[in-house]
Amino acid sequence: MELPRFLMGDNVHYPEDIFVIHLDYPRFIINLKDDEVEFLEEVTKEDAEELEEETKNLIEEASRFYDEQMELYEK
Repeated sequence: MELPRFLMGDNVHYPEDIFVIHLDYPRFIINLKDDEVEFLEEVTKEDAEELEEETKNLIEEASRFYDEQMELYEK
């Protein structure tokens, strides 16, 4: 099975929060309510330094993904 890069999620315990899950490396969940990021796997210090700019870009991409999905949903 091929998985998409991003998934959207919500949770009844956090009704005001919207989550975007990134499934490629580095896997993470971002809460779009406050832009808090939780990595789903151990990222070494060396990897973290290398991934810092890439992660910023991925977070921006996650936000665009959400906006695109909401536009499609509203149609």
